[in-house]
Amino acid sequence: MSNFIDKIFRLEARELARYAREADRVISFENAMKALTDDQLRAKTDEFRKELAAGKTLNDIKYEAFAVAREGARRTLNQFPFKVQIIGALVLNNGFVAEMKTGEGKTLTATMTVYLNALTGNGVHVVTVNEYLAARDADWMGQIYRFLGLTVGVNLASKTTEEKRQAYLCDITYTTNSELGFDYLRDNMTPSLSGRVLRGLKYAVVDEADSILIDESRTPLIISGGTKAAASQYLVADRFVKTLRKEVDFTIDIKTKTCNLTDDGNNKAERMFGIRNLYDPENQDLVHRIHQALKANFIMGRDVEYMVDQNRQIQLIDQFTGRIMKGREYNDGLQQAIQAKEGVEIKQETTVLATITYQNFFRLYKKLSGMTGTAKTEEEEFEKIYNMKVICIPTNRPVIREDATDYIFGTHDFKLKALVKEVKARHEKGQPILIGTVSVESNEEISKLLADAGIPHEVLNAKNQAREAEIISHAGEKGAVTLATNMAGRGTDIKLGPGVKELGGLCVFGTERHESRRIDNQLRGRSGRQGDPGFTRFYVSFDDDLMRRFAPDNLRKMFVNQLQDQPLENKTLVNAVTNAQKQIEGQNFDVRKNLLDYDDVLAKQRQIIYDHRDRIMMADDISELIHGYFNSCGKFLAKKAVIPGHDEGLISGEALKKLVEPAFMPEGSLPVSAYDEAPVEEAGDDLGEALYAIFLKKQATWPKEEANEAERQIALAVIDNNWTRHIDTMAHLREGISLRSYAQTNPLQDYVNEGYDLFREMNEKIAVDTVYNFMNVRIQKREPQPTAPAQADADAIANASASIGAQLVRNEPEGPKTSTDQGKVAETTAQPKKESANNGEVPSATVPPTSNRSSAAGTKGADPTKKTVVPTAVLNPAAKIDGSKK
Repeated sequence: MSNFIDKIFRLEARELARYAREADRVISFENAMKALTDDQLRAKTDEFRKELAAGKTLNDIKYEAFAVAREGARRTLNQFPFKVQIIGALVLNNGFVAEMKTGEGKTLTATMTVYLNALTGNGVHVVTVNEYLAARDADWMGQIYRFLGLTVGVNLASKTTEEKRQAYLCDITYTTNSELGFDYLRDNMTPSLSGRVLRGLKYAVVDEADSILIDESRTPLIISGGTKAAASQYLVADRFVKTLRKEVDFTIDIKTKTCNLTDDGNNKAERMFGIRNLYDPENQDLVHRIHQALKANFIMGRDVEYMVDQNRQIQLIDQFTGRIMKGREYNDGLQQAIQAKEGVEIKQETTVLATITYQNFFRLYKKLSGMTGTAKTEEEEFEKIYNMKVICIPTNRPVIREDATDYIFGTHDFKLKALVKEVKARHEKGQPILIGTVSVESNEEISKLLADAGIPHEVLNAKNQAREAEIISHAGEKGAVTLATNMAGRGTDIKLGPGVKELGGLCVFGTERHESRRIDNQLRGRSGRQGDPGFTRFYVSFDDDLMRRFAPDNLRKMFVNQLQDQPLENKTLVNAVTNAQKQIEGQNFDVRKNLLDYDDVLAKQRQIIYDHRDRIMMADDISELIHGYFNSCGKFLAKKAVIPGHDEGLISGEALKKLVEPAFMPEGSLPVSAYDEAPVEEAGDDLGEALYAIFLKKQATWPKEEANEAERQIALAVIDNNWTRHIDTMAHLREGISLRSYAQTNPLQDYVNEGYDLFREMNEKIAVDTVYNFMNVRIQKREPQPTAPAQADADAIANASASIGAQLVRNEPEGPKTSTDQGKVAETTAQPKKESANNGEVPSATVPPTSNRSSAAGTKGADPTKKTVVPTAVLNPAAKIDGSKK
């Protein structure tokens, strides 16, 4: 084993040596760059672009281009990247993850690779975790790029469609991961090319890559609308589970954090709801609400996973940072279950209109790289999911911080008593102290103990995160004591005040181990930045969540009785804790990998649908596509008219007549005898051509300009309507498959096979619904009308001005909620959309499908003046022909 580890270290050392030699080539241009005037240095940008246009590659110019960006940083920011930062930039340019310790200058490091790749003119996206950092870095690092003649934009949620488009047209765009993903989804829901903002996904540099690509990878981006279950149904489920007895009616698995009804619980539910079998298919939604109520009441902790704010609203807490995730909600009914549990207003659950996970979104980029302070522990996942190696960049100065062995106590109370005693001793000599906690609840408990001990301190948690910058700015000063949740481990830089180095630097205490070693490492990394002294230690007890879940009972009992108030520094036990963390990390990786395996099925289908929408919007002439719809519709209708039990696949003329007249052609138009007992394939082809011939005659009577736009809008609306239903159907399929207990079956393969069948059926329905609308629409010539300036943008999309049936035109959804369904395209008006989260444990962000925003209301939604030429009466006849809607 030691030989294997030595081999890995040797390989990494050789790789770093190669990068160091490349960095020297960049440094070799240093004097030449310094000799240039500002204008000459700026002219290098045009020179590089000409060389690329003449056939050179980025690799051909990268060393000199890096040197130009380096010199640009010196002249604008008075910061000159060190050799280790050049190495980091080279790693990024190769599409890898650069792990750089706190204070080593990741933000400046990225500028060299960003500058180089922006020279292509294809656009570079610099992705970060929040809008504050995006705006700050666009302004701060943007000085370098603008000085060198490049354009810089920042994409924020508050921007209009046109402002977003202009931001993405810049050479370099700073944005958050969530807004970038939502823009992608919205671009693929817009009814016209003019509504799009992105211009492709070429290259992205992801800051805090482990947070975005690992921690949030299970978080689906969701655009939602339409409503599902009523609030009263969640209240009923909540009241029921509050009557259940632990270990009698339900069980809890603390390792997996799941609840399940026992046989007694099942029987109790059947009596309560007056049903014969709780697990009959028709009770599927009830079972789901009961399980979400169980999770809300017995797994999800107030001030741990969420908090109730002063307005009696549920606010989610990020388990990795401790910050409130504003505007986000759990989806799949868990948010409503928590609202019922806490007795606050229950917001209606919404329907998913468009969704994608970060895993599949970021893999759409041609080139992707990332930087973070903690990634090595997740190297396997980065390689397997994103094909990105993790390269540890050496620090510019040696790390001299002391990372002491954990103190392990028998009980929670003894642990905190010892912690407060140590804090008091160090505080009395003036050493600044940062105490990290894993939850708001723990944060407040320790704050009370510190106050009782007479220790002045600042508290930083999700309830007062508005003061984060102010509190952290003083955390390194002499005598400061700062008590913070994990939020202090991200995006902050604690600088030491005068005289603190002589006291040993910043002292960091962790109050328990986190599930993830990365979070512990981030907390340690607050101390000892850039070669400063520092001290860190974790205080652990057998009452901690991690120990309760993974320490054997006999081991716990032995140490609890022996230790009392004396700490144990035992490397074997510390290694056991680390192994428990590795075990959880492995489980979480398996969960994320499993999620990706299932999500890949929907991702392939989504790409096909989005490509199909693109063809409709981009083609000069869609007549070939329309002809294909008619052929598919004819085959679909013919299959539905096959004589029952007829082995040779012959159809009934009378059955076909009932399907076709009057929905698709006038009464008496179908020659019944010609189709009676005709082979299904032949009948389908003939019927498709017959319908198409009728359509061409009808189309000839329409005004051409209005007809072309109306046909596109109808086709797009039908696709969107069916795709929305398909997303919901696939979600139900996946949930059902997870409950199956086949003896010799692979659930994932079942999902793949059945998902393929559902996708094929959806495409048939798209064809039938589109043909139906084409055959029943009336399109009139547009009459010019005065247009208010404020409506010009909305009317640009809606100006097809088709009169469908008796004014059968729908308004687009008003301000969507942040949850993730878009609503039925023509059957219903979508409700305001709101952000929701994935699966109950991992929150997902959601936003409205359109970019018109009301800053006063704080919501983002569609302009209610927009019109879409879609008949709202019967938009999905295929579902009616099937006899049911899936």
